[in-house]
Amino acid sequence: MDASKDVDVISRETVFQGYFRVDRYRLRHRTFAGGWSRELVREVFERGHAVVVLLYDPERDEVALIEQFRPGAYAAGWHPWLIECVAGIIEAGEHPDDVARRETREEAGADPEAMVHVGDFLLTAGGSSESCRLYCARIDSRAIHGVHGLESEGEDIRTHVVSTAEALAMVRDGRINNAMAVLALQWLVLEKDRVRRELAR
Repeated sequence: MDASKDVDVISRETVFQGYFRVDRYRLRHRTFAGGWSRELVREVFERGHAVVVLLYDPERDEVALIEQFRPGAYAAGWHPWLIECVAGIIEAGEHPDDVARRETREEAGADPEAMVHVGDFLLTAGGSSESCRLYCARIDSRAIHGVHGLESEGEDIRTHVVSTAEALAMVRDGRINNAMAVLALQWLVLEKDRVRRELAR
């Protein structure tokens, strides 16, 4: 979609550049009434775009999840070790499919045997440009165990293999509270019969 006719960017400047970047926009946009909004000043967190991979064993109806420390959860006052799906940032020039395979190897020690593209999602569009491409990948859950991650990136990632039913119970009781993991698991429950056919060997 081309929004260039409906959004007037007056200026954009980078106000912070560290591990991530923050840009300040001055803009206005067309309103539903047909005019233009007043000038808005908004900071946008430029985190980059990511892939998320739900690792699923259709033969055993099990999922492989990862657990790692998250500074954002700590800053929010939540328990900072979150149970999540495999995920990673898409670097310039990379194809999301390749990132999904690489991150599955790095974070779970496995190679996806097949992948289904589930969809593309915005996480916090009110203040960040980040999007996530979600995949469901077939794996052999018997091969997944231990601690993984790149030492050079400070990663310390523990793997968990549970039944789909147990993963959904973890969503219900709050043990899984990462938004993309919740979305992925609820999607799997709704689409499981189709996914098992598509990922069948």
